[in-house]
Amino acid sequence: MKIFLIVTLGFLLPGQHCLAQSAIRDESVRYQQERMVSLQWDQNKFTPKAGFLSLNPYYWLVWGLFHPSYHKTDRRPLSATGPQTQRLALIAALNATDNSYRLQSDTVRSTALSEIAGQSGLITDADPLWQLYYKSELDPVINHSAARILAGLSPAVTQELLSDGLYAWYKNELDMLGERITAAHATNLDRGSRILAYHRYLMEYRKLAGVWAIRTSAAARTLQMTVNQQRLKAGSVTVSRWTPQTDIEIANQVLQHVQ
Repeated sequence: MKIFLIVTLGFLLPGQHCLAQSAIRDESVRYQQERMVSLQWDQNKFTPKAGFLSLNPYYWLVWGLFHPSYHKTDRRPLSATGPQTQRLALIAALNATDNSYRLQSDTVRSTALSEIAGQSGLITDADPLWQLYYKSELDPVINHSAARILAGLSPAVTQELLSDGLYAWYKNELDMLGERITAAHATNLDRGSRILAYHRYLMEYRKLAGVWAIRTSAAARTLQMTVNQQRLKAGSVTVSRWTPQTDIEIANQVLQHVQ
């Protein structure tokens, strides 16, 4: 008898265990879960239904008495008009505005950097036009010295220029012109205005150099004339034999050179 009871309980207990673990499938619960996760807000999935002539008691217990208007408004946060959707739309609009401001600020930054690069006196040494042309052309003014100014002149001409004050005048003009060039090179200035200043100072230097060349040539001729006068007074000049035919020959030579 004991063995029979044990065998009977052995067969019944697993069956009770299986019944306790069976899944409960309630469509109303599943629909509500779908509404809670913003999956759907279908009016046809609000169960239980009202039934024939709205006589379903479960409908009145769930919806009719306690939540009559619950299903009429979509309360999902991520619905088309939900608060979460509106917040995400607002965030997207703010991001678009931020990107627009960022683009505008980047444009302003690039414009400012280009203007600084074109006007700053700190980077004018990198200007291609300065490096290729004006730096070498204006170097005699910027880096002038007594040796460079008096190069190629004889000691007598140099002494004449120093005694007459022509050297001091020329050096003073170079000093003033060099200061103006340095100021134009180092001052914050529009690149076009800076290049025009370089060109204007180069023209002034060429005029000044032309005047200096005339003065040095005149000083050399004056010294030569003085030497010739001294030789004439000392009687050390030998006059070649002259005949009227000599003047004709000289005139013919001049005409040949003119032609």
